[in-house]
Amino acid sequence: MTSTTPALGIDVRPLSGHTGAEIHGIDLRADLDDAAVAEIRAALHQWKVVFFRDQHIDHAQQVAFGRRFGRLTPAHPHEDAPPAGFPEILPIDSRRYEKYFGKRKATYDNGWHTDVTALVNPPAGSILRGDIIPPYGGDTAWTNLVAAYEALPEPLRDLADGLRARHSFGNFPVDSDYGRKVAANPLVAVHPVVRVHPETGERALFVSPSFTAKEGQIVGFSPKQSRQILDLFYDQISRAEFTVRFKWNPGDVAFWDNRATAHLGPSDLGHLDFDRVLYRVTLEGEVPVGVDGRQSELVAGEPFLGS
Repeated sequence: MTSTTPALGIDVRPLSGHTGAEIHGIDLRADLDDAAVAEIRAALHQWKVVFFRDQHIDHAQQVAFGRRFGRLTPAHPHEDAPPAGFPEILPIDSRRYEKYFGKRKATYDNGWHTDVTALVNPPAGSILRGDIIPPYGGDTAWTNLVAAYEALPEPLRDLADGLRARHSFGNFPVDSDYGRKVAANPLVAVHPVVRVHPETGERALFVSPSFTAKEGQIVGFSPKQSRQILDLFYDQISRAEFTVRFKWNPGDVAFWDNRATAHLGPSDLGHLDFDRVLYRVTLEGEVPVGVDGRQSELVAGEPFLGS
């Protein structure tokens, strides 16, 4: 299959065998009707991340587009400097990270992760738009956690179905202002290793290396055993066949399902004198549910809700 063209005229062009599609024939500056929203949602459920090229929307238009798909949360649990008048928007801004961390960084986290899984209700989805984009470097990759789960050998799927893991937000320098802010408001949750998607019913391998790397562990196992099990799953979700890599241009927009994907920020810009600025809004998520019907458990922090 190379593309699907619904009756509405929206053209969905897959980018890889499992993950990612570009959507053409739509203008995100316009007020979308319910039919267009339904088509975009269907493409998102199928391809897990969708991309809109050359949109050049502003803060208000990004917020309006996001609200067609659910409630938007504040920018981030630890964010205190969104753009004036837009508390929903998180700047992904290399210039700010250099100020926060004392070194050039293109993103908060350049390891594989699903957004803020240390929350008891991790985001349902995220919408990211490119503003200042380097002439080369700075690509983002996504992986399909449903395909990764389905490709596991059956005994490993059976094992994963019954496991739960601790996720925590951290790994920032404690001598930085941001590190102190994170330490003052710890976020910890225990999630099923396999979550059932609330809309599609699909099972996803819900592991997030950046949020289980420091303190996270499989409940009921020793730290060493936990690490060995998680490493199996980390290797699985990062297999190339489940991924798509996206080359940004100014004005591009990416919309991903946080319940079915992990993504990898860039790590190839620190030695280059390029700025990289993108803006993200986040859809409020529900509490994950495992194969056994059990919900995630809150350990520290509060649910992160929209308005």
